Amino acid sequence: MDAIVHRISAWDGLPLVVREWRNGLSQTPLLCLPGIVRTGEDFARLAHSLGHGRRVIAPDYAGRGQSGRSRDIQRYAPEAVLRDVLDICTALHVHEAIAIGTSFGGLLSLGIAAMRPSLLRAVVMNDIGPDLANEGTEFVRNFIGNNASFATLDAAVAHMRAVLPPLSLEGDAAWRAMASLTYAPDVGGVLRPVWDTRIARLMNGKTPDLWALFGGIVHLPLLLVWGEASDILLPATIERMRSVHPGMAMVSLPGIGHAPTLNEPEIVAALLEFIHSHRHGGRCADHA
Repeated sequence: MDAIVHRISAWDGLPLVVREWRNGLSQTPLLCLPGIVRTGEDFARLAHSLGHGRRVIAPDYAGRGQSGRSRDIQRYAPEAVLRDVLDICTALHVHEAIAIGTSFGGLLSLGIAAMRPSLLRAVVMNDIGPDLANEGTEFVRNFIGNNASFATLDAAVAHMRAVLPPLSLEGDAAWRAMASLTYAPDVGGVLRPVWDTRIARLMNGKTPDLWALFGGIVHLPLLLVWGEASDILLPATIERMRSVHPGMAMVSLPGIGHAPTLNEPEIVAALLEFIHSHRHGGRCADHA
């Protein structure tokens, strides 16, 4: 099942790339929202695992992946990205979806629930909560802002192995696949980040009250995925999330940091169980 690649013009004309894996319309669609500088390609394996009878939609946010770059870095701010995602859902006729959001994508799902409550049927938040631990946030900011360059994919792999937290990537092939989703050749053939590194500057401002947004999804089924070695999502935050949303389900991975890839067998099993329990979502209109 190959992805259909949509190229959509945003409200300001910036081109946005969205991947869609389509394997029927009988089941609730999945809206997969990547991390802050990740892309929709991160969800390719998951789409094959979860996409039976359903559509799986995953965007490249503005300034990331194959989507357009802007001279104005505020174009990459969360509010602008949220607007893009809502417009993408309108353009592709996505209704009553289950949002699966990794890190920043999980926070976007809270914004979607606030701005367009009828769009979501359930939410999966991958290693993220309303409180962001300072140590992990600082690492992410520095990683995003590092305009690293590599002559070979092996050099990129070595760098990622050295600096990233413990991940469930086993073997050279898995690391090379991750590196190829993180760095791409420029016009001169040098591997560089697949995002505009200026995005890091947007992380210097004050974080809004995300607990208010989290309170807005208490009526929705919620599955929390947690890497137990995460330096972004801490146990105290999880406990408070449970108190606000007593029905929240959780699956965790010992020894794994920020963030699980969602391709781990135990995570896939939990996702299958979760989405199947909400399989009677609204039918999405087909489109060319």
